[in-house]
Amino acid sequence: MSKPTNPKQTAFYWDEACFWHGGGNYAMVVPVGGLVQPLVAGGLPEAPETKRRLKNLIDATRLSSELTMLSPPRATAEDLARVHPQDYLDTFKALSDQGGGELGLRTPFGLGGFEIAAQSAGLVKQAVMDVAAGHFRNAYALTRPPGHHCLPDWPNGFCLLANIAIAIEAAKAAGLVGRVAVLDWDVHHGNGTEHIFYQRDDVLTISIHQDRCYPHDSGAVSDQGEGKGRGFNVNIPLPAGSGHQTYLEAMEQIVLPKLRAFAPDMIVIACGFDASAIDPIARMLCGSHTFRDMTRMVMEACEKVVAAHEGGYSELHVPFCGHAVLEELSGSITRAPDPIHSRIIVQQPDARVQSLQSDIVRDLAAALL
Repeated sequence: MSKPTNPKQTAFYWDEACFWHGGGNYAMVVPVGGLVQPLVAGGLPEAPETKRRLKNLIDATRLSSELTMLSPPRATAEDLARVHPQDYLDTFKALSDQGGGELGLRTPFGLGGFEIAAQSAGLVKQAVMDVAAGHFRNAYALTRPPGHHCLPDWPNGFCLLANIAIAIEAAKAAGLVGRVAVLDWDVHHGNGTEHIFYQRDDVLTISIHQDRCYPHDSGAVSDQGEGKGRGFNVNIPLPAGSGHQTYLEAMEQIVLPKLRAFAPDMIVIACGFDASAIDPIARMLCGSHTFRDMTRMVMEACEKVVAAHEGGYSELHVPFCGHAVLEELSGSITRAPDPIHSRIIVQQPDARVQSLQSDIVRDLAAALL
């Protein structure tokens, strides 16, 4: 394994501006109005606190002192245009300059929202570029707004720009990567990333998600790519209530064989933590140890790994899940014990339900391999 050029093998990309993204009058995912009352604590579940609290936690444990902390520039107009049509970018920019508004589905933003979204994309872009160039072995980008749902011309699911796709295309344009795998373990299907690379054989897209959670009409196991991309899109829809063992079985039986066969130059993780057992808008049973173990598996599959933060809406749990991923990426012995670990363990599926979930994973593996 080649050594990174920086003695701190893991970089952490963040920017205060990303915490300032906001807008919209929602109660969770429902517009306020009629009989839907405003929430005291705010609107959409995609809010600054989960990400800010992750940054706070790595500072409190001093894990951040073991990382290279960077705040790179925004993605450029050229970067964005490789993925998004100019008319969409122009409309987004104009509305942002006028004070904000909403495009697509559940993607509100305020004044300067375009620049904040470009900053978020810039974090992933620089992480991918730096790891691809060998400056770091791996990296974590604390992005906000997220990106994996955004289609080229239609933002949705809190996502305004396709952060990961923008980063991959920038690295490809610079001649830094060839084959890239995207592993999306956000609890919601990575429909935007899938769409962008659906006819490509140089980017393998894998999504592990709760079946029919969001979007309700995408993420089917039968959607495996088109044309040259046939076989290079992998959907692993898991039943609600899946926990630690089911996720690791999906990794071992489907994800790792697909990664070994593809042999990517780099793996980019769409790193959502909304499969957490206490996430408010999903129904899975993962713990921080689940994300730690999956990160270890990914690192064993490829030398170069970038994690780009996506969803995850438990203000309590997201920081500990993110800390676990960063511990694994960096090889640090610094720990932030998960305060609800014991609760999550006792809530795992019993033997009968686990057997059913394991059968589903085996069926999915038979359909995909």
